Amino acid sequence: MLYPENCEERLGFNEVRQLVRQHCLSTMGQNLVDKMQVMSKHDQIDKFLRQTKEFKSILENQEPLQISTFFDIKVLVDKIRVEGAYLVEEELFKIYTSLQTVFSVIRFFEDRKDIYPSLEALFEHLPIERNILKRIENILDAKGKMKPNASPALMDITSSISKGELEVRKKMDSIYKMAVASNWVADGSLTIRDGRMCIPILAENKRKLKGFIHDESASGQTVYLEPEEVFSLNNKLRDLEFDRRREIIRILIAVTNDLRPYTAMLLSYHGFLTKLDFVRAKALFAIQIDANMPVLLQEPKTTLINAKHPLLMLSFAAENKMVVPLNIHLDAGTRIVLVSGPNAGGKSVCMKTVGLLQMMLQTGLLVPVDEHSQMGIFSQIFADIGDDQSIESDLSTYSAHLNKMRYFVAYANPKTLVLIDEFGTGTDPQFGGPMAEAVLEVLNNKKVRGVITTHYSNLKLFAGDTEGLENASMLFDNRKMKPLYILDIGKPGSSYAFEIAQNIGLQPEVLQLAQQKIGTNQNSIDSLLVDLEREKRQVHEAKVRLANQQNKLKNLLSENEKQKQFLEENKKILIKEAKLEAQNIVKDANKLVENTIAEIKQKQADKEATRALRQNLQKSIVKNEVRPESKPMVQFDHTAIEVGDWIQLVNTDTTGQVLEINRDNLVVAFGDLRSVVKKNRVQKISNKQAKKIVQGSSFSNSMNEAITNFKAELDLRGMRGENALQEVENYLDKAIMLGFPSVKIIHGKGDGILRKLIRSYLKKYKEVSRMEDEHPDRGGDGITYVYLG
Repeated sequence: MLYPENCEERLGFNEVRQLVRQHCLSTMGQNLVDKMQVMSKHDQIDKFLRQTKEFKSILENQEPLQISTFFDIKVLVDKIRVEGAYLVEEELFKIYTSLQTVFSVIRFFEDRKDIYPSLEALFEHLPIERNILKRIENILDAKGKMKPNASPALMDITSSISKGELEVRKKMDSIYKMAVASNWVADGSLTIRDGRMCIPILAENKRKLKGFIHDESASGQTVYLEPEEVFSLNNKLRDLEFDRRREIIRILIAVTNDLRPYTAMLLSYHGFLTKLDFVRAKALFAIQIDANMPVLLQEPKTTLINAKHPLLMLSFAAENKMVVPLNIHLDAGTRIVLVSGPNAGGKSVCMKTVGLLQMMLQTGLLVPVDEHSQMGIFSQIFADIGDDQSIESDLSTYSAHLNKMRYFVAYANPKTLVLIDEFGTGTDPQFGGPMAEAVLEVLNNKKVRGVITTHYSNLKLFAGDTEGLENASMLFDNRKMKPLYILDIGKPGSSYAFEIAQNIGLQPEVLQLAQQKIGTNQNSIDSLLVDLEREKRQVHEAKVRLANQQNKLKNLLSENEKQKQFLEENKKILIKEAKLEAQNIVKDANKLVENTIAEIKQKQADKEATRALRQNLQKSIVKNEVRPESKPMVQFDHTAIEVGDWIQLVNTDTTGQVLEINRDNLVVAFGDLRSVVKKNRVQKISNKQAKKIVQGSSFSNSMNEAITNFKAELDLRGMRGENALQEVENYLDKAIMLGFPSVKIIHGKGDGILRKLIRSYLKKYKEVSRMEDEHPDRGGDGITYVYLG
């Protein structure tokens, strides 16, 4: 239940309704949008939300679901029900195309059974009657026109008409040539008058040719005559046309009679298409405002994470501005949040965001919040927003507010969401403040949930001392004198009246007088609030810096762990290769010794032969001896290290290239591995030396092979969003590592959803300097060029 009647208008839901309406394909879908109401049954709301979520997934994944062609067939069904009435060709074709859409949609979901269960429920008990399509196909062609062979009689009549027209044409050509040869014809060729083909004859020759005169020229010098022989043939053709029309009507009546038993089924198809159009419109609107389905609760509580006002989002998007997200919770412990702070600081937007999102959720619309948000269900939504003074009812602004407060107090309960803007205003603050406090106390005792905005200090103090009430403030940068639009729950906010007045240039003497008049206690409270807000912001900034440092440390540890793993694996490989080589050497040595001994025995220990064999053995040992490989002398460069330079780790042979420099830390590429090392642990070497060192390494070979095989083009057409993003991440990492200046990503046009998803994802890469569309002649916005800086 909503109160007052203009609650939807005050919260902006009427504008949301119009935006959803614009996405409908039919008037039937628009009518359903107009009938959207706030619901309070959990199962019903959950069903509508899941339907919209599933359709949003279909659109985002660019699934081949086509529902672009259908019509309002309910009107046609009403016509079919009337005995003796019949549908014309165009009306039958509308039913045919609509049913084609129905059956193609059902086939789409049958091919993906159990993937979209909520949408499948829309046609769960819907019968499939394809005989209707076949019956219409028998008489209509692909363009919706009657087939010449729709019936044997029609085929005979059509054939007779064709023959008659041919005979008329031959006869007319013959007479026309004769008239031309006789110089009876005026300038011009055969023409049509009153639907009959005529010859333009000079007026003085009109009696030389028998026939019927249909018209004459403005000057009277030319008459348009239909020859007598052709006249009778044309009359026969006209009779045949009447016969043809009568046969077509007979066929249409017969088909309409055949469809009459299926009227209930046709209405079911009509309802299915209407619901599908409605859900599709809600899904498109959800994509437009980046909406999700939160966790739906049965109890009246809510926890909004990164919530955004949808209308504000769309307005800011047109100006390339971002909305500051809202985080707020209402539950049994924090029932009412009292929001204070400076004017134009976002208090009203905060309250309206909570109310509008709740209203959207309970009408089955997805909402722009983080999907981990939790939203419950309220049986009543009460709102006091804006000035409802009435001249006709003799109500002042304050009287109008009191009327609403009277209703709130009378009918509010624990399942009521109360939204009040500028609580207590409209009368003398000395009396308005206590009255507002009393109303707030009664509402709190009734355990209602709500968001209330105010500037009254007594309400802030009351909220701070009362269980169930929670102070909150909209943060304000008192150095730049600008609102931050961030809700800070836990303390009241200052109105910054003096700071704002000073910033806009109000005269100092006025400010001094005001400070004297406001009183020492109030001034001290306001100053204390300002100081508390400043200190809290400093603590917040310190926390952010600490979190960033912790993330950097985590990344460094991760990189070091990868490097350690890389080195351990290389060490194992080298040891294994060395062992294999040693085993081969030992085997060869053993064979040589055994052969030598065998030959000595064979020669019966002849001294000269033995000496020669020993010398050969010694030479083989020396030849196969493993000698340390000579290493080139490395000369170090003592100039400053820059990005792109080659370095060598101190006391090692490990060589790498510098990718980034962050103060005393270097991000270095060792082959496929990136690592962070301190400047004092490396020494710079020249590019020539680096090439010599790297040339023989497997890393160099693998890099050359990687660069040769890498294509600066990635085709993602037809892929799901999640898979496409994974491909983009792997591909972009390789492109950055291999140093490519730009790459081309082909995602196709479609509805632009995949393009938007990919471009949003690419913005997180600091290496991406800019993105742009391909030339319109070569793909346009179906291809994105990504430039890597």
